[in-house]
Amino acid sequence: MECVTAGKTAHFVLTARRNNSLSSSGRLLVFGFILAVSLGIALAFAWVLGAWLILPFTGVEMLVLYLAFRHVELHSGDYERVAIEGDKLNVEVLDGGRMSRRELNRGWAQVVCAADGRDLALRSHGSEFRIGRHITEEQRLAMARNLRRVLRNGS
Repeated sequence: MECVTAGKTAHFVLTARRNNSLSSSGRLLVFGFILAVSLGIALAFAWVLGAWLILPFTGVEMLVLYLAFRHVELHSGDYERVAIEGDKLNVEVLDGGRMSRRELNRGWAQVVCAADGRDLALRSHGSEFRIGRHITEEQRLAMARNLRRVLRNGS
């Protein structure tokens, strides 16, 4: 989570991103290593012990692992950005390559946060949408405090 107070373009910008512990090339290397080891073991069992039925199960296992790695790669660039510019509160969410934007009136926007930090949402004109999916509970609480302060004080 990064918080930036900018010049005349935006009064307040807060961006929350996923924690990606591996780069794209790192994920590819890890998948390749697991694939090589699994296929090596499966081929050894099939060739030496005659357990040929292990090969289809290894194939299914590698397919499921590939789909999991693909899902992680698809969502590795996800983020949520909250920007306050004048009397507008802009929320931009990138989720799996799909961008969505919402613009709220700053005076009507409310920050709703559970006491334990599990849920954080912005509410305005009867609609509510969750933010802070990519950050920890402590960071959600800090984000809620910052947003409330900026919405209330104007800086």
